[in-house]
Amino acid sequence: MKLYKSLSFALLFLVAFASAQTTANRFFYELTYKPKQKVDSLQKAVAILDISDKKSIYKDYLTVSQDSLIKIEVDKMMKAGMFKDISKSFQQPKFAFKVIKEYPSMKVNFNERMLNSVFGYEEEPKFNWQITNEKQKIGDYEAQKATTEFGGRKWTAWFTEAIPFPDGPYKFSGLPGLIVKIEDADKNYSWVLTANKKLKEFEEYSYSEKLQAQFGGKNDINVISRDKFESSFETYKKDPLASIRGQIPQDRLSVKMPGSDKTVGEMLKDQEKMLKDFYAATDNTIELPQPKTKK
Repeated sequence: MKLYKSLSFALLFLVAFASAQTTANRFFYELTYKPKQKVDSLQKAVAILDISDKKSIYKDYLTVSQDSLIKIEVDKMMKAGMFKDISKSFQQPKFAFKVIKEYPSMKVNFNERMLNSVFGYEEEPKFNWQITNEKQKIGDYEAQKATTEFGGRKWTAWFTEAIPFPDGPYKFSGLPGLIVKIEDADKNYSWVLTANKKLKEFEEYSYSEKLQAQFGGKNDINVISRDKFESSFETYKKDPLASIRGQIPQDRLSVKMPGSDKTVGEMLKDQEKMLKDFYAATDNTIELPQPKTKK
């Protein structure tokens, strides 16, 4: 009963929750990438770069594309007054991190949710772009070639001055126009701009992110050092539910979830497996691990 009441109040609060809206330009990139270091097969995902007047946000498009469907299912639960596990009804994003760039400094905040909290680090990456005279048409745009080294990889980018944003997917920025294509020399990661549109009512947080926040989570970013972030993230991936496992009394683990045939303990096991499988699916990171410098 307490679980049901908590769910009801959280959902009611969500309905009243509103966030500031602004306009933005949304750029869609097709990302082709090699998820595993020792496996040559490639996968695809759609990423978006939302550019407003004060910042840009790069993330997996699936984090926002399913919002309307999730809202429908949540509304159904509210009307029925009964909990339903809808996690398997939707696709999981291939990448859970976000990259936020401040305008005009282009300072980067890389962040990722670790269960109920969001942790991130800040940096000001320096891209030593070598702009060439070579030009090529990429999609609808006349683009110019530039190269750089970043994150242990050699990158070739194509940018267009027709879109006057010195930005691009992931952390890439600093060219005199939007990056419409960028890939590393070994083609582990390749982004190509496929579409763009104007968002008249842009919201920084998706519906699902707001939903998570109402169930004890937070969307505010806890900024820590990069070393601490990477260390904490590795620990989290090995045991993603460690922070809440000890908070649930043993006798509650055998209680059935309202409207479900599964117990609290079974739901936690399913959630743990889903998270572990998600992080195990990729070990070929965009930036290669760098050796730690001795202090």
